[in-house]
Amino acid sequence: MTDSAQPYRVLARKYRPQTFDELIGQDAMVQTLANAIRRDRIAHAFLMTGVRGVGKTTTARLIAKALNCIGPDGDGGPTIDPCGICEPCKAIAEGRHIDVIEMDAASHTGIDDIREIIDAVRYAAVSARYKVYIIDEVHMLSKAAFNGLLKTLEEPPPHVKFIFATTEVNKLPVTVLSRCQRFDLRRITVDMLETHFAEIVAKEACTAEGEALHLIAVAAEGSVRDGLSILDQAISHADLDGDGKVTAAQVRAMLGLSDRGAVRRLFGHMIAGETRDMLGGLAEHYALGAEPLAIVRGLLDLTHQVTLTKVGRSVDPGLPETDRAAVTDWAGRLGYATLHRLWQLLLKAHDEVARAAMPLEALEMAALRICYAATMPDPGKLAQGLAQASTAPVGEPPTVTPDAVPATVASADAPDRAASAPPVAKPDAVPANDAQAPENEAADVPGLTDIVELLWRAGQGRLAQQAHDFVRPIAIAADGMTIAGSERADDALCRALAEALSKAMGRRWTVAIGDAPGEPSLLEREQAAAARKQAEIMEIPVVKAAFDHFPGARLLTPQPASDRKAAS
Repeated sequence: MTDSAQPYRVLARKYRPQTFDELIGQDAMVQTLANAIRRDRIAHAFLMTGVRGVGKTTTARLIAKALNCIGPDGDGGPTIDPCGICEPCKAIAEGRHIDVIEMDAASHTGIDDIREIIDAVRYAAVSARYKVYIIDEVHMLSKAAFNGLLKTLEEPPPHVKFIFATTEVNKLPVTVLSRCQRFDLRRITVDMLETHFAEIVAKEACTAEGEALHLIAVAAEGSVRDGLSILDQAISHADLDGDGKVTAAQVRAMLGLSDRGAVRRLFGHMIAGETRDMLGGLAEHYALGAEPLAIVRGLLDLTHQVTLTKVGRSVDPGLPETDRAAVTDWAGRLGYATLHRLWQLLLKAHDEVARAAMPLEALEMAALRICYAATMPDPGKLAQGLAQASTAPVGEPPTVTPDAVPATVASADAPDRAASAPPVAKPDAVPANDAQAPENEAADVPGLTDIVELLWRAGQGRLAQQAHDFVRPIAIAADGMTIAGSERADDALCRALAEALSKAMGRRWTVAIGDAPGEPSLLEREQAAAARKQAEIMEIPVVKAAFDHFPGARLLTPQPASDRKAAS
C-alpha cells in the first residue's frame, strides 16, 4: 500500500514526541527524571499537571517507555533515552502494550473502576519490567474512588507504577497529592513555539511567513497541541491560494484577529482623543471580520509593549520596522500614569465587551471613554501645578452675610446646627439679636436653640424641625416669645409651639406673631456659616489652582448627619 493511501494524521498526532529530547520546554522535569533513573530513585507514583496541550499524557507514555525499555540487544535497563526499537518501546508507542494500561478518569469515575485496578496490581507484569497505570484527567474521579485508591497508591507492589495527568490539580485531595511526585509542566514560550512550528512547516514541505508563525504561537497560549491544530488549519487554508504559503493576513482572517497596522492606528487615535477617526477605524476593522474582543486584546498587547519598552526592555525584534518605531515613539512620549490609566480602561473594556449582548457597541462606548480620558490633564503635571499654587500667599476671604444666602437651600446642606447656631437674646423682651447677652443667663428664660433642644427631648421632632427652619425670633421673654410671621410661621405653628412648650416647661408659655422682620432662623444662620466656610475654602490657592485646571468643577461639601433626625 502506498503512502498516499494512508489516512491523514493531524499534525498534533503526527509530531507527538517519541523521546524526551523531542519534548520542548520541560527541561527541569526531564533533568529530574534522568537523575532519578540514573540513581535508581524512581518514585512509585507521578503526577503531571499543567494547561492543555503541554505534554502531560505524552510525558506519561515516555516515562512508561523509559522504565520498560530493554534496548536493541534486549539487555538494557531503565533509561532516560529509550531506544524506540525494542518491542516494549514500539508497543507502548502504538498503545498496545499489555502492561501499560491507560484509563480515562472522565469516563471511569467510580469506585468499581478503581477496584479493578486494585485487584490487578497484585499480579506481576506479563512481559514488561513494570506494570504502569496511566490515569488521565484524574481529577474527575469520585471521592469514593480516590479513597479506595489511597492505600494501594501509598504502598503499591514493587512492579507497579502510577502516572496521573490532570489540568485541575486543585481538585485532587491532599491525601493523593502527598503520595505522588509532582511535576508542573510549564507553558511553552512563544519563541519555542515559533521555532517548533517552523521545523514542522519545513517537514511538511510548506512555507510560512515569520509573522504568521508568531500569530499562531501567540494564539496557542502556551499549548503545543492548540498551536499545531491552528497550524494544520492554516496550511489547509493556504493551499486554497495555490502557492501553499501561510501568510499573516490569512492567519488573521482565519482566526478573526486584529490587523497590527489597524490596531496601531486605533491606538494613536485614542491617545490623541480623535473620536471621529477612532470610530471610523473601528467600523472599518469590524467590517473586515475582526472580532471586537480581539481588537481590545490587540490594544492591550500594544499598551503592554509600550509600557515594557518605557521601563527599558528592548522592543520585540520580531515586530515590523513600522511597529517598532511607533512603540519606541509612544514609550518616549507617554507617561507612566497615562499608560497605567489606559491599561485599566482597556481591561474594563475587555470585561464589558466579553459580557455585552452587542459587543461592537460596547467597544465603541469604551473607546469613546478612553478618548475622553486622553484629553484629561496629566496627573503629574496637575500635582506639580497644585504644589506651586500652595506656596502662594493666602488672601483675605470675602465676608458673606445671612441676607446673601438663598432661602431655597436645603437644610441638609448646612453644618451641624448645634455647633453653628449663634446665641439668642435674653429675658424681659430683650431683642433676639443681642449677641452680647449669654444664652441661658437665667434658668427660666431659654434661647431659641434651647427651645429647639427642648422640643426634641419632648418627642416633638416635627415641631422642633419647624422651629429650627422657620422661626425668626423678634424677642424672647420668660413667659413667651414673639416671632416674625411668614407663610410657614403662621398662627397654627404658634399655637402648636405654645402648647408643646407649656407641657415641656410645666408652665404657661405663649408664642405670638409680631410686626418686626425678626432675626435669622437657626437654619439661615447655619447656611450663612456654611457659605462663609465655602468662600474661605475657595480662596485657598490650592483650591483655586484645582478649579483652574478643571473648568466647570464644583466644590462638594460633606452632608452632615443630623443626630436629631437619626433619633426620630
